[in-house]
Amino acid sequence: MDAEARRLAGQIDAARDDLERVRAALNTVLVGQAPLVTQVLVGVFAGGHLLLEGLPGLGKTQLAKALAHALGFELARVQCTPDLKPADITGSEVLARDGSGAQQLQFRQGPVFASMLLADEINRATPRTQAALLEAMQEHQVTAAGATHRLPEPFWLLATQNPIELEGTYPLPEAQLDRFMMKLPVSYPDADSLLALLDVSLDDEPAARLAAVIDPRRCASIVALARQVFIAEAVKRTAVGLVQATQPRGPEAHPRASEHLRYGASPRALQALLRGARVLALLDGRAHVASDDLRALALPVLRHRVLLTIESEVDGVDVDALLEDVVAERLSPP
Repeated sequence: MDAEARRLAGQIDAARDDLERVRAALNTVLVGQAPLVTQVLVGVFAGGHLLLEGLPGLGKTQLAKALAHALGFELARVQCTPDLKPADITGSEVLARDGSGAQQLQFRQGPVFASMLLADEINRATPRTQAALLEAMQEHQVTAAGATHRLPEPFWLLATQNPIELEGTYPLPEAQLDRFMMKLPVSYPDADSLLALLDVSLDDEPAARLAAVIDPRRCASIVALARQVFIAEAVKRTAVGLVQATQPRGPEAHPRASEHLRYGASPRALQALLRGARVLALLDGRAHVASDDLRALALPVLRHRVLLTIESEVDGVDVDALLEDVVAERLSPP
């Protein structure tokens, strides 16, 4: 092993150790949700936005608070309601006096101007307000009154939503869903996890007292290191084949995709899959992406990017089960 390879191996080992410390800290706050915590870490260090879906009271907001504290970033929170206006998120121009006493319009920043924004119950906001986040998610900027205002770097949006069957929800449009790197269901904890939860949160809010595990500078260096993780040509082709298999009218379509899907996953899904796979490799202390990394992230990355036909929705076809069939065929174990 040459000097450069030893240097990279040492950096990867150090990053794995730091990520493991962050993961352990988050697991003390959100008890019994270890797979979810790992997926959240993957999404954040891959630079992606995350959509957490689950019933109220399962700890989605606590996870966001704990994540911001553990990484040393500022967290801004917006509670989405039907009367929330776009300017309540992005900011607006207000009339203010300058140093000479003259009045002039000044842009007052909204909560989106934070490194990490939590949009709580995003599907309770109206479509107009939901759309206010589109530019921020993709371009990391806000345009107001013809002027462009850059957001801080890095910028992450963590959004929570209630299941769409609940009353008073507005489903997110496909274009906005595609900008979320992963959609992560938050499951109900088992009995043992509920008992353990009482020990940490019965009379306290563990996220509020969680100390920083790493700082923003170290976070940025790990993000940069993840981009150095090697992706072999064969792994890239496997990822391409997986995404192509979801295209219902494509030549590589999986039979179930042709039967049940109106639209398949976008090229952005391919990018998200490989970016996340690099971080997952880093968590495992590897300098290369493996097919198992793609398999582990396929459902979180793809489930919100495919659209069932009307008939399949009525018949109750399960998107996750459909995608599991696609993954089983295209990413079968050697």
